[in-house]
Amino acid sequence: MPKGVQMHVEGSRVTVRGPKGELAHSLPPGIAVTVDGETARVARADDERRSRALHGLSRTLVANMVEGVTSGFSKSLDLVGTGYRAAKNGGKLVLTVGYSHPVEVVPPPGIELEVPAVSSIIIRGIDKQLVGQVAADIRAVRKPSAYGEGKGIRYTGERVRTKEGKTGK
Repeated sequence: MPKGVQMHVEGSRVTVRGPKGELAHSLPPGIAVTVDGETARVARADDERRSRALHGLSRTLVANMVEGVTSGFSKSLDLVGTGYRAAKNGGKLVLTVGYSHPVEVVPPPGIELEVPAVSSIIIRGIDKQLVGQVAADIRAVRKPSAYGEGKGIRYTGERVRTKEGKTGK
């Protein structure tokens, strides 16, 4: 574990505290975490298929909790389209994406939204799942169109495959 990170295990509940905050998660039955100094070990009770799958999942979730409280996670979105823009109004994100009204997005606690330019949004937080969910919710406001130029909200680096559409014959 990195310096400054504390892990507390109480039954099946794992709590990780670090410089950026605190995260907690309940592990499924049959999975146990032990902390030996600077190392956390995830062990399973048996070798059944479900236990093996949950073992890998639990190990990754604990590793993501440690990474989240030390460095955090971020996702970035791009707005593509004429007149599409984003702005911050107080704690809310205001999207103008081709509807008759602006769309307001209120971030949940623990999520920080940043608008470095009118056509990009950065979502930051310590919980990887929550950062990804908020990014997906914002993207769902106006998904990229497969027809035409691919207008909409997309992840940075996402390639949108466009289709030809009607030919008019």
